[in-house]
Amino acid sequence: MTRPFVPLLFMAVMAAVVPAQAEEIAERPKIMVTGEGEATLAPDMAVIRLSVLREADTAREAMDANNEAMERVIAALKEAGVAERDIQTSGLSITPQYIYPDGKNGESRPRIDGYQVTNGLTVRVRDLGKVGEILDRSVTLGVNQGGDIVFTNDDPKEALNEARRKAVEDALAKARILTETAGVALGDVLEITENTRGTPPPMPFGVRAMRMEAAADASVPVEAGENTYQVEVRFTFAIDQK
Repeated sequence: MTRPFVPLLFMAVMAAVVPAQAEEIAERPKIMVTGEGEATLAPDMAVIRLSVLREADTAREAMDANNEAMERVIAALKEAGVAERDIQTSGLSITPQYIYPDGKNGESRPRIDGYQVTNGLTVRVRDLGKVGEILDRSVTLGVNQGGDIVFTNDDPKEALNEARRKAVEDALAKARILTETAGVALGDVLEITENTRGTPPPMPFGVRAMRMEAAADASVPVEAGENTYQVEVRFTFAIDQK
């Protein structure tokens, strides 16, 4: 007697059992809570975005003027102790400047009246005591377009872990209060998800508002403050009857 249908029969039985178990878990009473935790950390690094803008009659002239100013800025950054790996070109644009007919200027159609070249740098400054000096000197040497500054942390792992612990403790406390008040027991953890928030948004420092001719012993006043790292965790617990 052959038995080709035994494995098929076993698979059919298992196929019927698995959905039944999944349905049982899905129908099992659950409770979902959200826990929040945060931790603060003093910044140890600043990320600055600087731009040099130059205009001239030709693209070549505008580019040459921009290159000259940017070379001075980069040299000053290195003299201030910023490593090459922390200086990165973040954008270069060459834009024609047009004069448009307005009924008064005698123009019959748009025409190019010059060129604008913008070159940007993203700079990581790891010595926060030099941030103000670097900003001030950069403006003196040619930076003339607005940017932003972010005070951040090179490795926020410890702060994030502390925030995680607080978030989990918060979620567990909420779950216990809810189940105790409802007269049921807190069961197994069915699911955990996490949402992390940390890096602060860029803060504009307004290069255009800075003094374009700075005294040699002056620097831009800068306060690093403190970064807050936040973690949100969502727990799904089973509910057991007492």
